[in-house]
Formats: sequence, structure tokens, C-alpha cells
Amino acid sequence: MIETDAAVDGNVWHANPPFTASPSIVWKEEIAESAVEKCFVLKNEREQEQYKKLLPELSEEFIALMSEVVQHIQQRVGAPLDEHIHVALTDHIAFTLKRLEQGLDVKNPFLAETKSLYPLEYEIAHEVARTIEQKLGVSLPEGETGFIALHIHSAISKQSVSEANRYSQLIADLVKIVEQQLGVDIDRESVHYLRFVRHLRYAIERMKKGEKVEEPKNLSKILKEAYPLCYNLAWKLVKVMQQTLHLPADDAEAVYLTLHLQRLAEKKNNTTA
Repeated sequence: MIETDAAVDGNVWHANPPFTASPSIVWKEEIAESAVEKCFVLKNEREQEQYKKLLPELSEEFIALMSEVVQHIQQRVGAPLDEHIHVALTDHIAFTLKRLEQGLDVKNPFLAETKSLYPLEYEIAHEVARTIEQKLGVSLPEGETGFIALHIHSAISKQSVSEANRYSQLIADLVKIVEQQLGVDIDRESVHYLRFVRHLRYAIERMKKGEKVEEPKNLSKILKEAYPLCYNLAWKLVKVMQQTLHLPADDAEAVYLTLHLQRLAEKKNNTTA
């Protein structure tokens, strides 16, 4: 239930919740002084309504488990979470469990990008998956761990899950372009891949904020002459980002992308030498 009174630090003490005897999100009603339990607070009326619609479809055991999961995420992150995670993650995991029960597979084409872009979120998501397995006896596939990581990132960044997934897809597309143009298969577990996708992530964030990158004098000219293939490919990636995001990019983004691409090209040459 959702409580707006007697709340401290995003929590409220409440007795006898109407939907479950386990820790959960609570709605406002009089609070007894005894038999209290710790609960979360939903202040947004829309979130309250969405959560109430979920409750009839969920077991008390699952509601209690999700309350435990969100508390764990909050503790691990150590910062305020967007309260929408209560609704979004509960709904998502409930739907996933139903799909698995029906024998349907969970596929995540952007798992590698998610793991590299959001390492903390993925680590926490793995802990969540392990908790679910321990409590419910259901093993979640790795792809589902990636989706949970996106929900955690959404709650931390206040960015929608669909937007975070869109950036993961964009980065996956950019990596494929690089592989095709350079004729390489990039190891998704390598340090070079990790550095490259994180650079792309920060480039996207700079574009969103309209930030500029300082470029050393004459570096663009030097790289264009020394590494024409990587320089032209860098500009191709920048144009794809501009077209996808509908945002301008600073010219220096292509310069620093060239350096990353050259490292990937050199790795290929060292491997084939």
C-alpha cells in the first residue's frame, strides 16, 4: 500500500497491509503502533494506480520477493531510485516467469552491449536473478539478466527502459558496421571492445547534452592522413548517430573515434601477422 504520512527516507512503517502479510508497497491508511513492518512509498498517483492493477495477478510470495529485490537494489546502488521501478520491474519479471512457465525462450540481442555499458547494473541484476532462483526455484536465462539490468539503469538514471534499450541497439549497430568495414570479429569480452562501447556511450551522452570535446590542435589532419580508413569510418559512425538520435555531434567525436578504431584495426593486423 502507498503511504504518504510518517514516511522517513523513502520508507514507512505499516501494520496489516490489505494485500499481503509480507513487506510490500503500501496504500495510505491508519498505522498501528504495534506489529509494524517496513514498506516502500509510492507518491505518484499514476504509479499507485498501475501497481494496484498488478496486485490481483500476483501471489503474496511474489509481492514479498519483489519488495526484497527492490530493497536490495536500493542498498547496492546507494542512491535514490525512480519509484517506477516498483511497477516496471515487478510487471516485467512476472511476465518473464509466465513466459518461462509456458516454455517460451527469452532472447536479448543486445546482451553484450548491456553488460559492457552498465557493469554495476548488470552485477546487481545477476544478484537479483540468483535471489529469484533461490526463492522461486526458477533459473532466469542470461538474456533476462540483461533486461533486469536495463530496468535498474532506468531507475538510477531516470531514463526510460525503452530509451536505454534504444541506445544499446544503436551501439550494437555501430559495432556491426565496424566489424563489416574493418573485416574483424570483435571479441565481446575484450578490453578493446569494452573501451570502444563505453566511448560510444559517452559520445551519445555528450550529444544529448550538447557538450563539446576539446580537440588537440591539428590532430584531425594528422589522423586523416595517417589512418584514412579509420578516419572515414569514424565519420560514418558519427553520421549514423546523428541520424538515429536527430542530434548534432561535435567534429572532435570523429577524431577520438578514429583512435579507438585504429586500435581495433591494429589488433586485427597483429592477429593475422
